[in-house]
Amino acid sequence: MTDPRRRVPRTDVLLAHPRLAEAERVLGRALVKAAVVAAQDRARAGEIEPEQVAEQAIAALPSSATSLRPVVNATGVVVHTNLGRAPLSQAALDAVATAGRSTDVEFDLATGRRARRGRGALAALAEAVPAAGGVHVVNNNAAALLLAALALAPDKEIVISRGELVEIGDGFRIPELLASAGARLREVGTTNRTSLRDYAAALGPDTGFVLKVHPSNFRVTGFTAEASVRELATLDAPLVVDIGSGLLAPHPVLPDEPDAATTLRDGADLVTASGDKLLGGPQAGLLLGSAELVERLRRHPAARALRVDKLTVAALEATLRGPEPPVARALVADLADLQRRADALAERIPGASVVSCRSAVGGGGAPGVELPSVAVSLPEALAEPLRTGTPSVVGRVEHGRCLLDLRTVGPDEDELLLAAVRACTS
Repeated sequence: MTDPRRRVPRTDVLLAHPRLAEAERVLGRALVKAAVVAAQDRARAGEIEPEQVAEQAIAALPSSATSLRPVVNATGVVVHTNLGRAPLSQAALDAVATAGRSTDVEFDLATGRRARRGRGALAALAEAVPAAGGVHVVNNNAAALLLAALALAPDKEIVISRGELVEIGDGFRIPELLASAGARLREVGTTNRTSLRDYAAALGPDTGFVLKVHPSNFRVTGFTAEASVRELATLDAPLVVDIGSGLLAPHPVLPDEPDAATTLRDGADLVTASGDKLLGGPQAGLLLGSAELVERLRRHPAARALRVDKLTVAALEATLRGPEPPVARALVADLADLQRRADALAERIPGASVVSCRSAVGGGGAPGVELPSVAVSLPEALAEPLRTGTPSVVGRVEHGRCLLDLRTVGPDEDELLLAAVRACTS
């Protein structure tokens, strides 16, 4: 009998298949060829018929050239670090698509000469925080602090409270970050109480700057005390304040969260913050403050290594100038509207119920703040298939139930959520 392996189509024939040729245009030759070769190997091993090779190769192809998968965030954590922190607005996504092509990111079309990189985003940031004499953007908040240490405290001391020696996640610690820049930390006060007098006693000729860090991912309560920004601004040393979560102005939902505008008005010389948390934009480190200090940081040699790319520049400007991003909308979501949406979804899902719950801000911001919310409650057993399905839906398991918290699900995602649940229960 003829060996069935002889009937396995050749690679060049398969790659000429109309659907595989179209997939090659979208995904690239390497991905498509790998799927073809894997299907051929299965046919040679007798797992599938030779006539099924093209069909199996097509079925094995990914939906895009990236391994990242879109996720519906139904966790109730508004800024979920493991899900990429702030989801971008449609305006920011459109800006990223524009920036993916050749753009005038560092070019003046009118004169045909080089222009300042990211000038539109920097202008938008300056307009958003008028109290800042100068602004600059680096690739994240840790980079902003690192640049401050490199430019303002080389071989000098950074005075910081012991209660603000923060670990920012995945084992990264601010003291170690600053020490890596060649600065020495001068710790003052105690874990729970630090006064202005403690800072003043530590100042000397070796002081680079005083650093105040907002403990944005934990709270210390009880017998506590800290020196305010206004108090620290009276000291004879530059004051750098890391507000962390990226709130540019006071927010009614988060009255205890420090913001850039207030911190600068209270006397900070330099403020650092994240762009991908409460601001709702792309990952970026925001530097706002004295024009002279910001310029020193911008001209430091390390600033080149920490600069942001054109995609970030575009997304940041669109976030600052465009409509409210998803994070801002989630923070002020109307409870009655969440209830209405949850009721409508539960009516269409057998076995679902509607429950009141509490959401979190997340992303190392507003620790302890809980936001009232509404969730669709499903059997716990659905949590895994929802995560691994298409589309992927990540909820949270609580008291033996899988909760889909609608505070972090956009209204435009309701039908997507419903389709995912039905796919798991059909």
